[in-house]
Amino acid sequence: MKLSTSAQPPAAPDVLVVGGGTAALCAAISARRAGASVVLLEQAPRMQRGGNTRHSRNLRVVHEMSTAFSAGTYSAAEFEADLLRATGGRGDPALTQQLVQASAAIPEWLLAAGVRLQPTTSGVLPVSRKTVFLLGGGMFMLNALYDTAARLGVIIRYDAGVTALRFSDRHLEQAWVGQEVLRPRTAILCSGGAQADQAWLERSWGAAARGFINRGTPFAKATLLASMPRQGIMLTGDPGAAYLVAVDARYPNADGGIVTRIRCMPLGIVVDATGQRRHDESGDTASTRYALWGQRLATWPRQTGYLILDAAGMRDAPPSLYPPLLADSLDALAMRLQIPYAALAATLERYNTAIISAGDAPETWRTERLQPPKSRDARPITEPPFAAYPMRPGITWTYHGVAVDARLRVQRQDGGHIDNLFAAGMIMAPNLLPSGYLSGLAMTIGIVFGCLAGTGAADYARR
Repeated sequence: MKLSTSAQPPAAPDVLVVGGGTAALCAAISARRAGASVVLLEQAPRMQRGGNTRHSRNLRVVHEMSTAFSAGTYSAAEFEADLLRATGGRGDPALTQQLVQASAAIPEWLLAAGVRLQPTTSGVLPVSRKTVFLLGGGMFMLNALYDTAARLGVIIRYDAGVTALRFSDRHLEQAWVGQEVLRPRTAILCSGGAQADQAWLERSWGAAARGFINRGTPFAKATLLASMPRQGIMLTGDPGAAYLVAVDARYPNADGGIVTRIRCMPLGIVVDATGQRRHDESGDTASTRYALWGQRLATWPRQTGYLILDAAGMRDAPPSLYPPLLADSLDALAMRLQIPYAALAATLERYNTAIISAGDAPETWRTERLQPPKSRDARPITEPPFAAYPMRPGITWTYHGVAVDARLRVQRQDGGHIDNLFAAGMIMAPNLLPSGYLSGLAMTIGIVFGCLAGTGAADYARR
């Protein structure tokens, strides 16, 4: 069957793309370039389009030599090894290889689509060997991709969330947008995770989920995902798992992005709502510490912790969007935080008296006979004013989605697949990322599998 090179009626496109973020746009552009008529449905209004991409800044790519946008080299073998370590080897091998190999072509594809990348010579951001940074961040990339999609003839609709899908055996027949029925030849699910769906989270996390702060889009709901098992669709991943990081508790519950993250735990101590320490604040100083603290806070009373610093610690702390809570004395700070003063004072005294300095550099200072210990950078907290950052777990995405085969077709529980339904982005990411994370990986998943799904859907419509 020959594809239309002009727009089909919106109710019966060759390819229907469900979603409005990175994966959706890459799928729509790739399908349109392959000659398919494409309708893209973004459930958010135009001003909030793009999902979590709005808060992204970099993506992970293979490169065998230094480029204008990447320093050094990053081989496919190293990328695979990083993924293996992050996921514990539980990701789908075929999809993992596709991701790694196809990542090398991402910079050229983005540049051709109007996206600008950050040169390593700019001096604006630290030079990265494993990731490429977007010039202007995720919003600039989104705007460029939306412009490209519209110029190619993709029909873009906002405030258009798909509420239901209807199947006939191994075939998608209908997609419902409210009371409107669409009958596409093929469809691609790019509707993200379920991190903004409170009811969905509470099924696994219970009341603790009410203490989570959603760092990204408020439109990442489980509407379609929850309906899939009843229609014989196979899900994959863990419904009780989520990527959590420690964020400032004062941020609104949506769209805070990367600036919400608390970064300087090693410079002080972290206590719970009763004034007690629970973990070694310097046990992990790599980027993985953000996720470790997010998971820890999820189990604490009120899902809340407090990073306590003094004036010396604040002088070395990185800048934050929200200023710390300050007080001239420890008892005044305890009152501001509504922590029992006696408990906080006792915790601080035990910590300060247990510090052993092995040299002039604070990095060598540690505690002795203290549980939990502080293994390094154990600075005394004595110099007023005292400061605190209130922290809660910030949820970025969930590790639960639809199962797909190597061609990105959505799989059925009986072992087959839906012939004309594909998936890309975070709704299928648990196939190769059932746990863990690597910087820039979500963007790479969206671009690579969005492009592959778009091409695959157009090819199916052609046949």
